Amino acid sequence: MRSSYAEDDVILLLKDITGMVEPQSTEVREKLIQSGSHYSEMLPIEYVPTDRYMQVYHETLKNFAGDVARAVGVLADKVISQRGKSVVLVSLARAGIPIGILLKRYIKTKYKIDCPHYSISIIRGRGIDNNAMKYLLERYDAGRLLFVDGWIGKGAILNELKKDLAVYAGISSEIAVIADPANVTELCGTHEDILIPSSCLNSTVSGLISRTFLRADIIGEDDFHGAAYYGELSGSDLSYDFINAIEKEFCMENKQEERNINSHGMDEVRELADEFGVTDINFIKPGIGETTRVLLRRVPWKVLIDPRYKGSLQLAHLVRLAEEKNVPIAYYPLKHYKCCGIIKKIADA
Repeated sequence: MRSSYAEDDVILLLKDITGMVEPQSTEVREKLIQSGSHYSEMLPIEYVPTDRYMQVYHETLKNFAGDVARAVGVLADKVISQRGKSVVLVSLARAGIPIGILLKRYIKTKYKIDCPHYSISIIRGRGIDNNAMKYLLERYDAGRLLFVDGWIGKGAILNELKKDLAVYAGISSEIAVIADPANVTELCGTHEDILIPSSCLNSTVSGLISRTFLRADIIGEDDFHGAAYYGELSGSDLSYDFINAIEKEFCMENKQEERNINSHGMDEVRELADEFGVTDINFIKPGIGETTRVLLRRVPWKVLIDPRYKGSLQLAHLVRLAEEKNVPIAYYPLKHYKCCGIIKKIADA
């Protein structure tokens, strides 16, 4: 699969479907999704950021690169301590890819270990790419594989991973992430809901590839899951700008945080569903990364922000996006998260 990443950083186990699928608008996709079509059967027309939004993104990267770099360091130390020197990184496309690259680079810098790094697709409701798994297991012992993602919202992909990997002997369903505000994995850089600036953009911070795609007329039985390459956006590609900005802030001495919340994010999501009359918890997308995705890819109903973070620089891009899309912001107390996006129901979309 083509991308703007170097093969030294990641090998993408994906089928290139560039030009084979017509991208659709957010509104058209939302109606199709809510009427029963699966999101993986469509490609979105990528959001083109305004100049003002890009200014906010660059400010965000400048202000929070250090936080992300520290979390990468903490995570890398845990990975080597718990999984050893022969670990193979398997990032979940596409949000996991830049995190896998950062993890690989940190481990190489500090531990002088050059971990193999692949990226494969996993799709909520459709499962993991079994052809990609077969490819990996033909080359590596099952116990070496470690799955990597950017962050955990409420844990849906982690649950998918546990279910799908039950058929594979010897593979851990543990997932390594930068941020786990849902409090469901120990293998994280932080349990705080921190801003990972790569969540603010789509393909232009993810090697110019689309989110992954799975439809029987395009993806054959022996194919990897698909993705499209947006070569026309190469002039706006910030994939390595992001990687390099975080890498500059790497620190080789890392202090792990003290955890003080014993509950899980899913408990809070259910409470929010009751409070706001949402019958499908998939419509509730908690945390900075997931809220950003709602604003970039879906039709939002409203954004909740914890009052403690009103005016916070970490949420400036969200406020900007909400203003651009006329999405109301409500200030509501949250425990695990700093913000939460809620998707519109089809009747309102």
